[in-house]
Amino acid sequence: MTQTYLSQAVDAANDAVTYDTNVKFLLADRQILARILKYAVSEFQDMAIDDIMSCIGNDIEIGSKPLDAGLSNLGRIKDSNIEDNVPGEGIIFYDIRFTAYHRQSEMKILINVEAQKSSDPSALGYHLENRIIFYMARMVSAQKQTEFFHSDYDNLKKVRSIWICMDSSDEGDSIEELGFEKKSIFGNKTNLHNTDLMKGIIINIRSGENLKDSQNILINMLEKLFSQMDTTEKKRILTESYGMIMTADLEGRIQTMCNLSENIEAKGIEKGIEKGIEKGIEQGIEEERTNAIKRMLKAGATKEQILSYGYTEKELTEISQNFNVSVDFSTPSIV
Repeated sequence: MTQTYLSQAVDAANDAVTYDTNVKFLLADRQILARILKYAVSEFQDMAIDDIMSCIGNDIEIGSKPLDAGLSNLGRIKDSNIEDNVPGEGIIFYDIRFTAYHRQSEMKILINVEAQKSSDPSALGYHLENRIIFYMARMVSAQKQTEFFHSDYDNLKKVRSIWICMDSSDEGDSIEELGFEKKSIFGNKTNLHNTDLMKGIIINIRSGENLKDSQNILINMLEKLFSQMDTTEKKRILTESYGMIMTADLEGRIQTMCNLSENIEAKGIEKGIEKGIEKGIEQGIEEERTNAIKRMLKAGATKEQILSYGYTEKELTEISQNFNVSVDFSTPSIV
């Protein structure tokens, strides 16, 4: 029996990377992708959401285990190979990749969306901008023998690599754009060919509780989508404020995301309790050993007698110094 998209999303949520996988599934929803295109990609900013949804091709690919075709025009449509393998250049697995067709200009645009936990160079070990440039370059070079042949470079399709970074500070919500700029260094040549073939877009969203609403509609929507607020309230806001239709697919993904967030939080609390108990036990044992040595020192026990009970010379030295008790350490230890 063929699984529904929701059933497969739930199954995928049981993988080792449950939360990260479900983030990709949510972002791959056609309603969400349409809003990302409208508010982050200039070619679509003047179009209605419904029109943008119809521009998204049936080739939405997710960097996760393969899924069957979706069941509705609102959900995810198709999965194919998200692997970009150029001989001698290594393999890239994109989070989400699809094609958008700008019907007014009959333009085909190749889109890549990445969900990024951190954009901090100290955490990543590199600057994210350099990785984005590399991804865009690969999206261009991979078009040879697929989008253009031989030397027909004018048939290269535009590429847009969109990175949603989820670790911004409370005041760090922003959208940045990377691209090429052609300028004349010398002379009066004015017939400059358009150089917007590649653009990288970084959407910086914030996490945490009690955040002020962002003044950017896309950032505000994404922050609500990935927040830990009550599921019912989240669906109400997405419906009333952003005009989303709660299909069975989208509603199921949101519910799964909220459940995963609660599980992660609960596990974090459990780990904290476990660590607290372990630390308490360690402190209790250490305190009891200290008290035992103190009692023996007060009773006039010798070094050999104290060490014979399993206490260490380090413990004995520290405690005797703290309590100004004289202990003869020249006497050989009893093994």
